[in-house]
Amino acid sequence: MNAPPTFQPPEALRHLFESPRFAAALTHVAFGTAFGVHLIFSLIGRAGLISILFTIAVLGACSLVARRESIEWHGLLPISIITFLAWSTISLAWSGYTKATILGLVYQLGFAFLALYVGLVRDTIQITRAVGDVLRVLLGLSIALEVLSGLLIDLPITFLGIQGNITELGPLQGVFGSRNTFALVALIALVTFAVELRSRSVVRGLGIGSLWLAGACIILTRSPVITITVVFVALAGAALFALRRTPVEGRWMLQLGLLGLTLVALISGWIARDAVLGYMNAGSEFAVRYRLWQEMWRLLPLHPLTGWGWAGSWPTQVTPYGWLDFVTHREHTSGLNAFLDVLFQIGLVGFLAFVTLVTLAFVRSWLLASNKRPVVFVWPALVLVILIVVSMAESTILVGFGWMLLLVCSVKAAQGMSWRSALARVQ
Repeated sequence: MNAPPTFQPPEALRHLFESPRFAAALTHVAFGTAFGVHLIFSLIGRAGLISILFTIAVLGACSLVARRESIEWHGLLPISIITFLAWSTISLAWSGYTKATILGLVYQLGFAFLALYVGLVRDTIQITRAVGDVLRVLLGLSIALEVLSGLLIDLPITFLGIQGNITELGPLQGVFGSRNTFALVALIALVTFAVELRSRSVVRGLGIGSLWLAGACIILTRSPVITITVVFVALAGAALFALRRTPVEGRWMLQLGLLGLTLVALISGWIARDAVLGYMNAGSEFAVRYRLWQEMWRLLPLHPLTGWGWAGSWPTQVTPYGWLDFVTHREHTSGLNAFLDVLFQIGLVGFLAFVTLVTLAFVRSWLLASNKRPVVFVWPALVLVILIVVSMAESTILVGFGWMLLLVCSVKAAQGMSWRSALARVQ
C-alpha cells in the first residue's frame, strides 16, 4: 500500500524561507521588535505587539523547517534555559493572577523562540551587525523625537513618555519609555558599535559616527544606574584585553587572579552592604527602591519555594503587586532587581534555575572571549556584563530585549562550549 502523499510547499516559497537574506531580514525584524517593545506598544497597543510577535514566530518556524537539514540540532538549547522556562510555565498552576501569567508566558516564550531562531541561523558577527543596524535606527529616531519635542514643538510627547528635556541636556527617554532603559540600550549600542568597528564589519566613518551617537545618548540620559555599569564594562573590557594578549600557557593564572579579585570585591560589598545602602538611601529615588525591596523580602516567606507565579512585567491592581504599589506610593512594573524579582515571582527553585542560566551563559561567553581570536567573541561577554550589572537595579533582563539578548548569548556560548556536543563528538 502506497504511503499518502506529503504536502510539499511551493518551490519558490521554500527557497525564500531557506535563503540567507530571509534569515537576515527576519533577524533584523526580531531585534527591532524586541528593542522597540515600548514604541510598538505605545503606537498599536498590546494586541498589535502580540500579533507582530506571533507573525515573526510563525515566519521563523517556517524558516527553521525549510533549513532543517543544514542546522545542527544536537544540544541546540541549553538545559538551563529549558529548566527556567519549564518552571515559569508550571507556575501557572499556582498563580493567583492566571491571565497575567499567561500573558507573561506569551512574551517570555515568544522572545525565547526568536532568540533560539537567531542563535541557530546566524553566526555571532551577523548577530552583532543586526543589533548594530537596529540600534543605529532606534537611537537616531530617539534623538530626532527628542529634538522635535524639546526644540521644535516645545511640548512633551506624552504617549511615548518623552518629556522634551533636550534643551536642559537631559534627562532623555527616547523611544524606550525611561531614561534608564534608554541608557541601557545606548550602552549596549556602544559596545556593539565598538566591536563592529574593531572587526571592520562597517566602514570606519559609520562606525565612529555610531560611537559618538551612542556616547551622546548615554550622557544625555543622566542615568545613575548606567554610570556604575560603565565602570564595570570598562573593567571587564580591560580584563579581556589583557587576557587575549596573554600567552595561552599563562592565561589560566590570570583568570584565577581575576576570579579572586571579583570574589573579594563581592564579599567586601556584601559585608559593607548596610553602610552602602544606608548611604545610598539618602536619595529619594533609591529610597523608593529600598522600600520596595524591603517589602518584597517581607512577603517572600509566604511562598518561599514556588513564588507568587510568573508575570514578567508586573500586572497592576492584583495581589501582591497592588499592595507593593500602595506601600511605596508609586506604580511599579518590575521589582527593580532581576534576581529578587525572579525569587519573588517563581520562588527559590526558579531563582536557582535563573542564576544557573545566567552563570553558565556568562562563564562560557567569557571563556570564548578570552580564548577565541576573532574580536566578535568579546561582544556576548560584554553584553552579559551589562545585563548582569544592570540587573541589580532593573529587571530588564527578564523581558523584551534583555531577555532575548540573554538567551541569544546563552545559545551562542553553548554552541561553542556545550558538554553535550563534546560528548557527542567523543562517541
